[in-house]
Amino acid sequence: MSGQLVSLVLGSGGARGLVHIGVIEWLNAHGYRIASISGASMGALVGGIHAAGELDAYKHWVCALRRPDVLRFLDFAFSGDGLIKGNRIMDTLRAMVGDFAIEDLPIVFTAVATDLDRQREVWISRGSLFDAIRASISIPGVFRPHCYLGKTLVDGGLLNPVPIAPTFRDLTDLTIAVNLNAQPIPEAPRPRVERRDDAETSATPPAEIGYEQRIRQFLDAIGLDLAREDEDKLGMFELMNRSFETMQNSIAAVQLAAYRPDVVIDVPRDTCAAHEFHRASELIELGHALAERAVREARR
Repeated sequence: MSGQLVSLVLGSGGARGLVHIGVIEWLNAHGYRIASISGASMGALVGGIHAAGELDAYKHWVCALRRPDVLRFLDFAFSGDGLIKGNRIMDTLRAMVGDFAIEDLPIVFTAVATDLDRQREVWISRGSLFDAIRASISIPGVFRPHCYLGKTLVDGGLLNPVPIAPTFRDLTDLTIAVNLNAQPIPEAPRPRVERRDDAETSATPPAEIGYEQRIRQFLDAIGLDLAREDEDKLGMFELMNRSFETMQNSIAAVQLAAYRPDVVIDVPRDTCAAHEFHRASELIELGHALAERAVREARR
């Protein structure tokens, strides 16, 4: 299959979306030519940055992140339509990558979002790259919805966590889909669990903590709790996240059954928690391993 033109479908799934970087790297290293990308949520973010030619810069940046660094990018909204504004992270990415018109990118790109007013998915394949990405990553309740072109847009994974349909118009040789919501598989390649030093997550003295810092500390504590496998009760954020993922898992299974791509790269949904962006290096390594295994099995 090496040398063939590929339509690449990149699914939604929080930090598991960093696996997409490893998949793209593996495909490029083995002679596949990515001609088209369709992405939802983190799939839109990674796919859009790759289409703009800046995936190496993003990889270098995200692999340097530690848990406290991730929390520093949270600009709290303190409003009812979302916990996080999202401006801080988007401004950082825009400065790193540069904003482009999607139609000018060297790779055909479509970001999938959800139109709340009309209750349907939206394919964004023209206009500002980062407006498209911002719309597609707007997880309800976490990020504020993105108002764009007169529409109120939220996470594309809400209705289409594996957006295969936008690739139907492509004249390519292969369609490869990365499903971040696959069933846990004990024998699947897994990243090692990385434990951070206590110094990285230590509390700031109470006298020096402002209101926003207290919320960051609270969220960090939630993050630590989510990593504990012996917890009997779910916290609010874990409950919301699991509920959202349960819905995505069901929709992804239907999409993959209805529109079967040539190759499916399944990423077990218990690979990492949705917020664990500080594990980028191991997740990228996992992407390499899963891509190799999926393509090898498809050749049989």
